[in-house]
Amino acid sequence: MTFVDTNYFLRFLLADVSSQHKLAKALFQQAAGGKVSLFTSAVVIFEIYWVLLSVYSKNKDQITATLDSLLDMSFIDFEHHSLLKQAISLYAHSSLGLVDAFNLFYAKSLNAKDFKTFDTTLSRHF
Repeated sequence: MTFVDTNYFLRFLLADVSSQHKLAKALFQQAAGGKVSLFTSAVVIFEIYWVLLSVYSKNKDQITATLDSLLDMSFIDFEHHSLLKQAISLYAHSSLGLVDAFNLFYAKSLNAKDFKTFDTTLSRHF
């Protein structure tokens, strides 16, 4: 299995460095064809979110669409896939940030009885 880091996804998505975009695209095509097995972490998804928001000034709709499209790449094993999908949906339809939305679903997935936070918006969702 091959781990895919944030910059590979970003070069694929943004196509801002042609040579790196081609390498990333070729890797994903190989994976889609079953020639290699790829995986990544939830941290990578959060880094992509942060870079799209902070560096590239993408809006919530653009970020949501991008992250959803990544998670729909069934040939990549995404850590916490279902939690990320739920978090992205909540992020898209609320005032919560993606990290808070993920933490909420993560806590629920582990059957947390309580959620301690000083963020009243977040606590209302628990």
